[in-house]
Formats: sequence, structure tokens, C-alpha cells
Amino acid sequence: MKKYLSYVMISLFFISSLGVLISPAQDVESIEDIDPMVDLTVTLTIDSIRYLEATEEPPYPNLYVETQIDGTTTTGPLWEDTPYLYDLLYSVTIDVSDTVEEIPITIKLFEKTDEGDILCDLGNESQDIQLMYNMKTGHWTGDDYLKDPSGYGRCCGCDDGSRYRDERDCELWFTITQNDYDNDTLPYWTEVEVYQTNPLLNDLGSDEDGDGIPIEWEHHWGYDPFIVDDHAVLDDDIDSITNIEEYLTWSYQSDPFRQDIFLEVDWMEESPTGHRSMLPELSKDLVKNPFHRRNILFHFDTTDHGGELIPYANKTEQPQVLEIYNEFFLHQNTSSWRRSVFHYAIIVNRCNMKGFAFSGDTDPFWGYIPGTNGFVFSSSVMEEYADMNVLVGKSLPYVYGSVVMHEMGHNFGIRFGEPWGCDNWFAKYPWQPLYWTIRNYVSIMNYQYTYKYFDYSDGENGWNDFDDWGNIDLTYFEKPY
Repeated sequence: MKKYLSYVMISLFFISSLGVLISPAQDVESIEDIDPMVDLTVTLTIDSIRYLEATEEPPYPNLYVETQIDGTTTTGPLWEDTPYLYDLLYSVTIDVSDTVEEIPITIKLFEKTDEGDILCDLGNESQDIQLMYNMKTGHWTGDDYLKDPSGYGRCCGCDDGSRYRDERDCELWFTITQNDYDNDTLPYWTEVEVYQTNPLLNDLGSDEDGDGIPIEWEHHWGYDPFIVDDHAVLDDDIDSITNIEEYLTWSYQSDPFRQDIFLEVDWMEESPTGHRSMLPELSKDLVKNPFHRRNILFHFDTTDHGGELIPYANKTEQPQVLEIYNEFFLHQNTSSWRRSVFHYAIIVNRCNMKGFAFSGDTDPFWGYIPGTNGFVFSSSVMEEYADMNVLVGKSLPYVYGSVVMHEMGHNFGIRFGEPWGCDNWFAKYPWQPLYWTIRNYVSIMNYQYTYKYFDYSDGENGWNDFDDWGNIDLTYFEKPY
């Protein structure tokens, strides 16, 4: 490698001796070819966009992005009539100078309306995202940066405090990459000057320090891949998901410096009459919104390990819930790593009450003890609630989503009597005297609001309110030892 670098330096000297003008005042860094192996390009990829202020009913926004990379502006396609855009993989690639270290990048998101194109809020005063990408390290700074509380490669319009203000708040996921001879995502300069790895050989998957995490993950998140870290214990964002588990869930866009929640959802096969109990797609987005506004990302698994079909039963009793848990969630493997990462939801046709949370490590019951990591609910009852839209006034996806968010609250340690207004059967209706004592606890955990208010309380509603968000315990679902 040193011999190769010597060849590069000799070539530069030879070129200058042939008459290439190099001013004595120029710094050597300003003429350095950052990567002599390739003609450098920068690629900005928009992965997902979510319109955080959308309701469960249309009309939905028409969105497009405008990007600027090193002075070159590009307008993307128009995504019509949808607030939630996933797996877009919309990319813009720009050829950049081989000798300039910092590349400016700007991202703007617009909503096209009859009144004109309106800039959406991505989280700062100017509402756009301004970044500086470093060609030597492959990292960026600016309005998004390593260890950013909203996530690295994610911006959130609520970061400016506009969580409950209508400012067209959106969240946007993106990645920035550069071309690389060996395609291992490690920039040439970093390989040669920092890691001293071979820029001609692909290092993907290598674990030089033997700490269980490959070099590309450690580099991306700013860890030193040649210093042993206890990734099995490290949990910088205090979301009860260790770095090893963050790596295992990297494909879900997990971030070791921003809190993440994972939920597997399984449901029953079709009934003899053709009834299906799948979780509607819109329900998942409605659940995500309150969490994402606070930079807690909620991930559903309904396609890979989740989304498994459970044999149909007209009614599911408590002992059967535990059987389903062991068979379809743990797959009879009590040491499965998913137990300490994922919560578990089971959608059945009918069950006791309309649903309940439970700990999968004990016989299911309604005590909501530490270790409560799952819940079960009845699709038939949810559909009955949605059919009573004159009373409830909400769609089926809203009703499904409401019960998911309510039961997840129990997985976070919010339970009957803690606080006083949670699950209080004696204060559910106006003719019950206690109804008025918890009226200010405006939370989906309060039976008065379960199908009327899609959020937890922030404790700012006056007397007898409770700060759900401030007391959520992301470790509560872990198996107690």
C-alpha cells in the first residue's frame, strides 16, 4: 500500500514538472486526489417520507423533493395523494471534484396544492435540511449528524417544537454515499489514512476487533472498528436494545443513538366464512405518528418473521395465548434474541374481554407485571366498534390502531391504577362520579378517550393529569431476572 501511494505522489510530481501550474500558496490538501482509484460521485437517496399531520381519511398530500448537491439542483417526481411513502429509493447522483473534501447538500420537501407549492417542515427554522458531506470519511454534518437525537439519516419536522402545530411537519429518511472502488462503503481516504485496510479489497463483514459487529456498521455509526466495544451491553439511546440488537435490526432503520420500538404482529387464518383479521396498513401509520413526532421510531414486523398465520379458532382462551406465543413468536426457542427486542401482538377472532396485555414468560393474565411484552385482541370486537361509527366516529384502521397503542402503553408500564386514570372502569361514563376526577387525563390509556384521542398524555392538561410520555419505560417489556 505504501508503495502504491508512492506511485501516486511520484505521478503528481511528474505532472507538475511538465508544466501544471501549482501555486506555492496552495495547500497540499487542496490538490490532493481524495480517491485516486475512481472519478468521484456523490449519491443522495431518499428512502422514505411521512406526512406527520395526515388524518385517517383523505384528501392526502401531493409531495415532491428538491435536492441540491454541490450546486446542482434536481427536482424529483410528484408522489400524489399519499402521506406515507416507503422504500422510495429515489436517487440523485452528481459528479464532484476529486480534490474537494466537503460537499454541500440541501434537501427540500414540497406539497403541491391548488394555491401553489408549499415548503414542508423538516425541522429547523428554514424548514429545509442543509448538510455538508465529507468525501474523506463518508459522514455528514449540519442539520443532521452522527448521534442526532432524531436519527442519523432522518429529519423530523417536529424537532422545532411544532409537535401540535399545523406546519406540514414531515419526516424524511435519506442516505448519502460515494462511489468506491471495492464497494465496501468505506471511503478510500479512511481506509488508507485511518483504518490502514486495503482499498482494493472489499471489507464488508470483516470484524477486525472481534467484538461481534462488522466494520461497515461500526464505521457508519462512528465507532472505531479496531477498538473492542462491549456491544452486547452498550445501549447509548437507553431504549433497551443493545448495539448487537441494533445491528441485527439495521434493516429496519434502527439507530443506536435514537430510540426504537419493535412489534411483531401475527393473526389468524381466514375463518370458514372468509373473515380475516389482518392489521390494516393505515393502522400502523397512525400508531407510528405520535411516537415519531418524539423521535421514538416504531417498527412493525408483519412480513418477515411477523405476519405469520395462526390456526383459526372462534374463541381463544388464555392458555391458548401462551401456546401461540411459544409457537409463533419464540418458535419454541426461549433464548431467541427477538424476545429482548420485539413486543408481540396476536390478533384473534375473539378472546376474553376485547383484549389484554400479557407477559409471555408466565401464564397470561391481566396483572401487567414487569416483563409484559405482548398483547392479544379481538378482530371481531374491533369491527363491531368500527360499525358503530355513529357512536365512535372513527374508521376500522383507527379502531385497530387505537387498541394497539393502548395495549402497547401497558408494555411500557402504564397500567391500571398507575396512574389513577388508566383503565379505570369506575370512571368511564359521565354518570359515574369518578369520571370527572380523571377528565383531565387526556390519554388513550384513559377509557374515556381510547377511541377518541390517538396519543398519550404529556401531563399538561391540569389537575389529575399524568405525563405518560415522561414515564414511558422502554425496558419494562424485558424479561425480569
